[in-house]
Amino acid sequence: MAGKKDKEDSDPENTLRILVATDCHLGYAEKDGVRSKDSLNTFEEILQHAQTQKVDMVLLGGDLFHENKPSRKSLHGCMALIRQYCMGERPVQIEFLSDQAVNFAASPFPVVNYEDPNLNVQIPVFSIHGNHDDPAGVSLCQLLQTDFIDFRC
Repeated sequence: MAGKKDKEDSDPENTLRILVATDCHLGYAEKDGVRSKDSLNTFEEILQHAQTQKVDMVLLGGDLFHENKPSRKSLHGCMALIRQYCMGERPVQIEFLSDQAVNFAASPFPVVNYEDPNLNVQIPVFSIHGNHDDPAGVSLCQLLQTDFIDFRC
């Protein structure tokens, strides 16, 4: 009964809904005839869940990609899914309070992507790298920071 009471007492206006996912390993076994689409299919299920549950943001806790130099197929699949499920007209309910000039000083993009007037982000996606997709010396961070993911390197 406590669960029902908690749900009734919740305040949707003051509740931050975060979907956390880790170790997606996009591109894992992509040359395997049977399992080649497993990681992208799973990532799609994660983003579908984020959309249907109307989360405020998605937090990817590392190892989005299986390798630090993902294949074109993995990159394209990732970007296509994020575009399909995370871009749209629903207003973002979170606000970036830090000084973006400081936080994004090393980035060619001076603002967090969901505050960019040229983009229609409805579900912001934040990610950190893991040990499989360590971006050292790779332009993966810059590619993903452009429109889709705020990937902190």
